[in-house]
Amino acid sequence: MDYDLGIYLHIPFCRRKCNYCDFLSFVPSPETVTAYLEALKQEMALAAAAWPRLTSFPLPSVTSVYLGGGTPSLLSGEQLQDVLDGLRRHFGVAPGAEITVEANPGTVDAAWLAAAEAAGANRLSLGVQAFNDRLLGSMGRLHTAREARDAVSLARECGFSNVGIDLIYGLPGQSLADWRETLAEAVGLVPEHISCYGLEIHPGMPWGVLAARGEISLPDEDLWEEMFGFTDSFLTGCGYRHYEIANYCRPGRESRHNLRYWQRRDYLGFGLGAASMVGCRRWRNHEKLPAYLAALETGKLPVADGEEMTVAEVLAEVFILGLRLLNGLDLERAAREFPEADWPRVRQTIARLEAVGLVERCGPVLRLSRRAWPVANEVFAEFLG
Repeated sequence: MDYDLGIYLHIPFCRRKCNYCDFLSFVPSPETVTAYLEALKQEMALAAAAWPRLTSFPLPSVTSVYLGGGTPSLLSGEQLQDVLDGLRRHFGVAPGAEITVEANPGTVDAAWLAAAEAAGANRLSLGVQAFNDRLLGSMGRLHTAREARDAVSLARECGFSNVGIDLIYGLPGQSLADWRETLAEAVGLVPEHISCYGLEIHPGMPWGVLAARGEISLPDEDLWEEMFGFTDSFLTGCGYRHYEIANYCRPGRESRHNLRYWQRRDYLGFGLGAASMVGCRRWRNHEKLPAYLAALETGKLPVADGEEMTVAEVLAEVFILGLRLLNGLDLERAAREFPEADWPRVRQTIARLEAVGLVERCGPVLRLSRRAWPVANEVFAEFLG
């Protein structure tokens, strides 16, 4: 069977933190950017050299690359080219590999987009979040709705034929009409991919602090469910395929890199706080920049912690990730791959969820029911026992 690999490159730089953001990112100095990118290339070289000690497989072909952040579009075109060239020096990137770059609409212009395309990026993921200037301002976003529309148009002019748009619903002060308008604007731009995420409030972040004080008003449960339900009916009605709980695409335009995560296929992560998984082994890099840089300065991979997962832990991940996909999970295949698992307990869990209408079967395939989508995390928790 062919074996391939996905690679994630973390670019942790932002011009400023958004009010809801809990991602690992910060505002850097130019000197920090330079030092970090050199360290990132060194990490890739060390990882490629260490691969024979990690697995019995030869170093596989890379079929997806994802530059996330942070805001990767804060890199210059030359810096982006240098990072991707560094990757290619040490890893075999397959012809036709999907190479995604995340971008903030307020940080791109025609020159940057042309440089990104020339560097090999063939998929653009735009963090639009809303087509409403009032909501964008309250979120702390850098761009306007017009800049988001312009970014999509410029991307097309610069040769991008695969553009994704990220959106958020459940924002403070957001009405159902606001959300409908945002979805209509998004569809009007004809992107290949649309991700719709429900807002998560994180303690310690600006909105988390305000929410704890009762100083911001969030949509109630009924409005949240209306937004969720309208998203599915509207986007599928516009020809988008709902293939993962929060993700929609034109036929054949799924995010190949993200599918790798949901299908629990191997990947390496490079950069600050990046995670990796190969087989039953997973590990994560240092999240503090001084520790990350110090490890690489001594010729060591910047790994902070790792673990060898048990069969039970791996199978729980298989269920949790696989059930995120609308195609569901093949139970017969899972039973073949994990014969030593505690299948009586797993079957009891499935039967319990089936009895209350949260999962359903179609032959050997197990899927979440439609009514389970808004409470998917509660269903997933049942497989962790």
